[in-house]
Amino acid sequence: MARWTPEALARFERGLDTICREFDVPGEFPADVLAEAADVAQRPFGPGHSSHVDRTDIGFVTIDPLGSTDLDQAFAIELAGDDVVLRYAIADVGWFVRPGGAIDREAWARGVTMYLPDRRAGLHPPALAEGAASLLPDGDRPAVIFVVRVGSDGAVVLDAVERAVVRNRAKLAYSTVLSDELPQEFEELARRVEHAERERGADRIDFPEQEVVRDGDGFALRFRPRSEVERRGAALSLATNMAVADALLAARTGLFRTMPPVDDRGERRLRHTARAFGLDWPREATLAAYEPTLDRDDPRTAAFQLAVRRASGRASYESYREGIVPWHSAVAATYCHATAPLRRLGDRYVIEAALAVGGDHDVPDDIAAAFEALPETMDRANARAAQVDRAALDLAEAVVLEGHEGETFGAVVTDEDDRGARIQVSEPAIVARVAAHRIDPGDPVRVKLVAVDPDTRSVEFERVG
Repeated sequence: MARWTPEALARFERGLDTICREFDVPGEFPADVLAEAADVAQRPFGPGHSSHVDRTDIGFVTIDPLGSTDLDQAFAIELAGDDVVLRYAIADVGWFVRPGGAIDREAWARGVTMYLPDRRAGLHPPALAEGAASLLPDGDRPAVIFVVRVGSDGAVVLDAVERAVVRNRAKLAYSTVLSDELPQEFEELARRVEHAERERGADRIDFPEQEVVRDGDGFALRFRPRSEVERRGAALSLATNMAVADALLAARTGLFRTMPPVDDRGERRLRHTARAFGLDWPREATLAAYEPTLDRDDPRTAAFQLAVRRASGRASYESYREGIVPWHSAVAATYCHATAPLRRLGDRYVIEAALAVGGDHDVPDDIAAAFEALPETMDRANARAAQVDRAALDLAEAVVLEGHEGETFGAVVTDEDDRGARIQVSEPAIVARVAAHRIDPGDPVRVKLVAVDPDTRSVEFERVG
């Protein structure tokens, strides 16, 4: 596809403005929020000012997408006998946010940070999210350190939680990092976590992500596969979130991320799906036993795993309930979110609860009360963010394709259900549906662009040849 014309770029930017209005995406922060942020950003920390212990002697580093400035996490890893010990320093947002203050109220209204191609609707004001609270390598920062012990079998245990002063020694990026810039134990920790995932039947599904990115004076659609170092980096958060979840569950408190397992009816439908894909699922094998045996290099496997994810139901948040073990079927474990407080409201409260539990203290009443209100707030915020993300992608697809009606494109089938086939066009990076049956995931197809409407953010293809 040719580069975007000025007219297409203007249409895209107007469309993004429409999306922001349609989904009520937050704009600039109110004056009282900005004023409070400027004030609390100066709040002192460290010995003599707070309970933050000095851990600036530990060689923490961060690794994030290139250009990121809201850095939630820094890590240091070492071997201790047969264990790998992860020290995961998380931005201490709770140190800056006054309960019931202007920043707190605005964060509850926003819920999460939302990212659009040309803007970001932050959860917190830039003075915190990209300044005083971000773990940037330009000075000491307050953090909450989770000390997580990872056994040889990948089992995780939360050893300690503490408020500390940390210093980021290197701001690394997934796309440019060199192996010798990472701790020697980085790969071993990820290997152990991934081994435990396989044993639980919880392999992560890493599909290439469709995204809209800046491209010179315009934008571009692309599929961004997860790099191996990014996959390994995700293991740090996974191990920490599982360890924190176990500790909170044992203390009979917390906010958990859950996803219901596939029920009997769903499993029967999945057996039909497997048969349609030409996969051999033995009658006596359960889904949990069968899924880990699939060939990860077979495109049908990814499509079947996506069907399993859909059959499992929607991920959501739940507060602790007596007698109920919260479960995330995709992780195959009890799980919570504790590692991105700059971008997710609930993480701040989970961190505060973990600090209390780690110090053998009762969870404060205001934290426990927040756990009751947070599920609805977080689920609503995540749903809106997903709608905005999909709408922006749909808009970009329509703008890129406008004027190319009647042209044919090569595509690959990625999924099939009763609504037809989901296809992926590689150039430009388009995901769409087309009426086609008796085809398998991985099959190449030719499709013709029938109609495009940027105003409704819609495109229509039909299969040809």
